[in-house]
Amino acid sequence: MADRVLVPYDGSPPSNKALEYAFETFPEAVVTALHVVQVPESHVAILEGPELRPPLTEKAREHATEILEEAMQVATAHDRELDTEMVTGKPERRIVEYATETDHDTIVIGSHGRTGVSRILLGTVSEDVVRRAPMPVVVVR
Repeated sequence: MADRVLVPYDGSPPSNKALEYAFETFPEAVVTALHVVQVPESHVAILEGPELRPPLTEKAREHATEILEEAMQVATAHDRELDTEMVTGKPERRIVEYATETDHDTIVIGSHGRTGVSRILLGTVSEDVVRRAPMPVVVVR
């Protein structure tokens, strides 16, 4: 069983399902909800590096805090404790980096279920996380 589970959380129904799944499936694990504040691609290319991350504006921090408070409500409804974190950057990269840096052994991520042309053109964060992560990834739909 997993001891440390990371759930990327954006407040969407799929991320709520992923968080609920993590609580139900890993009852003894420490669960962390991670919100990634997405930075425009052009800014990420300029600012991202081994020790350099784009700063979080106050408005972005407030919005992320509100979203993570929703995750805390889900945790309360499941009578569970929840760690929360926020980072900036490209979600699919930052999720895997954070999970690796903090020794999470499983990622549980929601999928928006895109198919066909939408999936080809846009790709999905969950698909990229599955490809990049060195630990098991559970995709919840």
